[in-house]
Amino acid sequence: MMEINFSKFNGLIPVIVQDYLSNEILMLAFMNQEAWDKTLETQKAHYWSRSRNKLWLKGEQSGHFQLVKKILIDCDDDTLLLKVEQIGGAACHTGYNSCFFRELKDGEFRIFKEEKIFDPEKVYGGKK
Repeated sequence: MMEINFSKFNGLIPVIVQDYLSNEILMLAFMNQEAWDKTLETQKAHYWSRSRNKLWLKGEQSGHFQLVKKILIDCDDDTLLLKVEQIGGAACHTGYNSCFFRELKDGEFRIFKEEKIFDPEKVYGGKK
C-alpha cells in the first residue's frame, strides 16, 4: 500500500473535500495519521482540528456527516482529495453547503451562495 507523506507539514496533510455528485468543493481540512486511519476504518471523514488540537469526526455535533465515496492522492503523496456524500446538505459550520460561499468582487469578499441550510446557533450554540 502506498504511504502518505505526513512529514512535510508537521504530521498533517491538507485534504480537499468535494461533493462526489456535483463536484462542488465543500471544504479544506487537515488529517494526521490517526484521522486517516479512522477515515479508512469507518468510511466517514475524520480530520485533525488545528484550533481544538484534537481528532474530530465531521458531523459529530451537527449530524452532517461525510460518507467517503472515493479517495485520491496528489503526485507528491502529501495532499488528499476526498469525494464525499455530504449528509444533511451542509459542509460548512456557518450553515452553508460549502465553506467557499464568498467571492472577491470589487476588492471585497461578498456572499454569493444560496441561503444557509441550517442555523449554526441552533446546531452549535455559539460554538464551532
